[in-house]
Amino acid sequence: MKITALRIELFIKESQSLKDKRRVIKSLIERIKNRYNVSIAEVGDNDSYKKSTIGLALVSNDVKFNDRQVKEILDFIDANPLVMIIKSETEIW
Repeated sequence: MKITALRIELFIKESQSLKDKRRVIKSLIERIKNRYNVSIAEVGDNDSYKKSTIGLALVSNDVKFNDRQVKEILDFIDANPLVMIIKSETEIW
């Protein structure tokens, strides 16, 4: 069993309030959860309306599968015009 954890720091473009941020992040999290079947949540920068940190985890028998999923998820986020990836960190167990 291989476990991959991914931590992503995001900059929310054009966000003017926490309400704007919540709308963007909630939508992004739901789309990732439904599309890739991963556990995902906002894990940091809760009080900042321009930044967010999300964490996600996925489990499989194949580390290469996990690597492909992580790449697809990062590409999916990168394609979203409302957010910009500042930093991402991956851990594998």
